[in-house]
Amino acid sequence: MLILHVRTLGVPKLQRSELETACEDFSNIIGSLSDGTVYKGTLSSGVEIAVTSTAVKYAEDWSTKSEAQFRKTIDTLSKVNHKNFVNLIGFCEEEKPFTRMMVFEYAPNGTLFEHLHIKEAEHLDWGMRLRIAMGMAYCLEHMHQLTPPIAHRNFHSSSVYLTEDYAAKISDFSFWNELTATKMGSAAAALLETPSGDPESNVYSFGVILFEMVTGKLPYSVDNDGSLVDWASDYLKGEQPLRERVDPTLKSFQEEEVEKLFEVIKDCVHSNPKHRPTMKEVTARLKEITTMGPDGATPKLSPLWWAELEILTTEAS
Repeated sequence: MLILHVRTLGVPKLQRSELETACEDFSNIIGSLSDGTVYKGTLSSGVEIAVTSTAVKYAEDWSTKSEAQFRKTIDTLSKVNHKNFVNLIGFCEEEKPFTRMMVFEYAPNGTLFEHLHIKEAEHLDWGMRLRIAMGMAYCLEHMHQLTPPIAHRNFHSSSVYLTEDYAAKISDFSFWNELTATKMGSAAAALLETPSGDPESNVYSFGVILFEMVTGKLPYSVDNDGSLVDWASDYLKGEQPLRERVDPTLKSFQEEEVEKLFEVIKDCVHSNPKHRPTMKEVTARLKEITTMGPDGATPKLSPLWWAELEILTTEAS
């Protein structure tokens, strides 16, 4: 069991030594960020975690602004608390050696991007894709309904992880500090000034991800600076036969559902943000299409995991 120290942020503070043991001396790297590294760890109870560590190695390179942003990120992520979100369950800050880490739930089945676009990944059938879409929708709706609203600052199919039973878990592992802006450019710098994010942009991104899930195609061109390309727009106009617009790896699907999803996608990616539906409206429309409530989209995690999270949460409060 990790040693905890309660902080005013309301999130358990964890010791580096315990995380080092859990992550096998930080040798188990499972991902990289523009501003850090992601490790997989296993608690003494057997519960798996994901640990993100900033790329900054020395205190003199960690500015006052970065520290403030680190704390703001922890505060923001700790408020989400949704079963379709990769929830923050702790953090670590030590000076010798310099350490700034965040500890999250772990989802073992990789990202949605991998399953849609990498052949070696497990194929997602139509029912699985609808369940993933509903999980994302319920989570984003929840985030946007908080006071103040919280929006994901870089939402795409690579930030959606899948659980053991292929439910969606939206992640936001980035530290969102000056290093992020250096690596990602002006867009990231602008996002640092809006920590609560932009719900309208989330709706657009949700439409893009839904497009990927239905068509199996990447909606972006490398040279068009992040806009839906012309051929993607043609898909949405319905000028091609339906079968030619759907991911060819899908063996079966409901044509009526696909047509309705294309309508939702078109509304989500409207060029004028003010004309896009809210996530609450999107979720209601998707629920009509799929007849799936929140429970159906919720990960069926083991009782062991929920017991561990309950212990962490209780000790933090």
